[in-house]
Amino acid sequence: MSFTPFDEAAMRRALELAERGLYSTRPNPRVGAVLARDDEIVGEGWHERAGEPHAEPIAIRAAGERARGATAYVTLEPCCHHGRTPPCVDVLLAAGVRRVVYSVDDPNPRVNGGGAMRLREAGVTVESGLLAADSEALNAGFLMRMRHGRPFIRLKSGASLDGRIALANGKSQWITSEEARADVQHWRAQSGAVLTSAATVLADDPRLDVRISAPHQPLRVVLDRRRVLRKSARILAPPGEVLVLAAPTATRKSGAGEERLGPARVERLRVKRSHLDLAAVFARLAELDVNDVLVEAGPRLSGALLAAGLVDEWLLYIAPKLLGEGAKPLASLARLTKLEAAPEFSLLDSKTLGPDLRLRLRPKPRQPPKGK
Repeated sequence: MSFTPFDEAAMRRALELAERGLYSTRPNPRVGAVLARDDEIVGEGWHERAGEPHAEPIAIRAAGERARGATAYVTLEPCCHHGRTPPCVDVLLAAGVRRVVYSVDDPNPRVNGGGAMRLREAGVTVESGLLAADSEALNAGFLMRMRHGRPFIRLKSGASLDGRIALANGKSQWITSEEARADVQHWRAQSGAVLTSAATVLADDPRLDVRISAPHQPLRVVLDRRRVLRKSARILAPPGEVLVLAAPTATRKSGAGEERLGPARVERLRVKRSHLDLAAVFARLAELDVNDVLVEAGPRLSGALLAAGLVDEWLLYIAPKLLGEGAKPLASLARLTKLEAAPEFSLLDSKTLGPDLRLRLRPKPRQPPKGK
C-alpha cells in the first residue's frame, strides 16, 4: 500500500494530537484524528477522557462542511460499537468522509476489524498501517491488554554504577538525583497502576503517588502474600485507591468475601512457588481495565518478573556512584553457569537527567539452546 508524503505528515500530526491524552484517556486508548481535503488540514481532534467524545467527531466538528469528501487520518481503527459515546464509524459516514487512513487495527473484541469493514461496505476507501509502529508505541498498554489479557509491564529501577539499589544496611534514599525522581513522576502519571511488594513498603515506606499535576492518580497495588502490611503504611493513605493482593488463608479463600486493610481493598490470589501467582496478578489488573503497570520494587520481585518474562520495558536510572560490597543487587536471579544464558536487552533510548543516566531497555526474546 502506497502513501503520499502528505499522508505521512497528516498521520504524524494525528499522533502528536493523540499524545496529548497521554495522562488522561485511560482505560481508553490515546487517539488523534486529522481531516484533510486537497492536501490541506481542515479539522483536528483527539480523545481527552473516557466518556467524552472520541477524536473523530471532534475533528469532524472542527471541519464543519469541509468534512464532506475529506480524508480522515486516525491513529487507531474507528470504533463501530455503542459505548458511552456513539460509534465513530457512524459519525464518519454521516459527515460524508470519502477515505479513512488509520495506523493500527483495534484489537478490542467489539471492534477488531469491524470498523474498517463497516466503512468499506458503505463505499469508503479504507487504508491501514501508516506509521503503525508509532501508534503501537503510544498505545502499548491498551493493545497488550486487548491482545493478551494483561497490562504492559514497565519495571523501574534506580541503581549505582556497580548495579546496586541499596546499601548493605538497607538504606537507599536517595541513590538517584532529584531530576531522576522527577522523571519517574511522569511515568507514574501515565500508568494505570503502580505496583510494589510488601517488602519494599516495610523497608522504605514509600507513597508511590503522583505529585505532579495530573488528571488521575494511578491505582497503587501492593503484593502482600504474608499479610505483613500495617495500617500506618504511607502507601495506604490518600490520594488514590489502593489494592492489596494477598494469599488465601484457612478462613479466607481466594476471591471470597470483601476484606479491607484500613482504606485499602484486599483481594486474595493463589500462591505459586512460594509467591503470589504473577500471571494471576496481572490478569486481575487487566480485569480492572489497567493498561500500563509501573513496577517499583526490590530485587526479589524484579528478579521474579524478569525470570517469568513479565517485563516489557525496563527504566533503569544509573547514578554515578559506587555502593560497594554487600549492597543489594538490581535483581535476584538464579545463578548462571553459561554466559550465553544471560538475559539480554535492547537499548530503546537513553537520557541524561542531572548527574544520572536513564536507560530505557527492552528484553530480547530468549533464544532456544543450540541444537534444539
